Amino acid sequence: MSLEIASLNSGSNGNCYYIGNTTEAVLIDAGISCRETEKRMLRAGLSMQKVKAIFISHEHTDHIRGLEVLSRKFKLPVYITPRTLNSGGLQVEETLLQDFQSNGNFSIGSLNITAFAKKHDAADPCSFVIESGGTSVGVFTDIGACCEKVITHFQKCHAVFLESNYDTEMLMNGHYPYYLKKRISGGEGHLSNAEALELFMNYKSDFLSHILLSHLSKENNSPQLVQKLFSEQAGDTYVEVASRYYESKVHTITAGSFANTAVESPSQEKVQLSLF
Repeated sequence: MSLEIASLNSGSNGNCYYIGNTTEAVLIDAGISCRETEKRMLRAGLSMQKVKAIFISHEHTDHIRGLEVLSRKFKLPVYITPRTLNSGGLQVEETLLQDFQSNGNFSIGSLNITAFAKKHDAADPCSFVIESGGTSVGVFTDIGACCEKVITHFQKCHAVFLESNYDTEMLMNGHYPYYLKKRISGGEGHLSNAEALELFMNYKSDFLSHILLSHLSKENNSPQLVQKLFSEQAGDTYVEVASRYYESKVHTITAGSFANTAVESPSQEKVQLSLF
């Protein structure tokens, strides 16, 4: 069975990723407003009626900003660990709360979701792999280091949203204070371009057809740099940089197929939208 995937926004100003099949879908994180989520899904030709749940990776604002309104408006269950819920100060309708520990497996219709703990400076951070009919998609962002769990799950994926947050030289020579540079690069912050590329080159499977490079820093990275860096090593894998300003193309991921089946969103102008 195929999975459709899209980044609705990716960056420190908000993160939200869509993964679904023909009958149901989930959102990983809800870091942009409900209004922007609806607008971007509409432009991409994606149906909110197919979305059956929201999974939250951690409590940082760029991952939960739109959660309360989105869940309330569409009566969407929220899968979140108790520590993440408490640390985020979130007010979610009790009937919609689905709490879990940082390692678990869930079924949403014919979608199977695996959560696993990751290294990040949050209360109880998780990453997710979504599988349907033998096709697997991973969402690996806000990762301080490529631990064994990340590597194991990465190797199983046909497509991934992979963090490539910063260029080391740009970060170290930039204007951030020393403590923030250490926080970003210190093992519980974010993956550098070099670390993400190392994971990609050393552990990508022969069937990894798509990689959407995600959560790029506005100040310490360049989309053009990251696109070039990965494209030179990608082989048959399709490479796209997920934007912090607009939704991506919709990609159809099918196990065993390397055809580029991206569907153009009705609007793909590279302009900054009103929310930001």
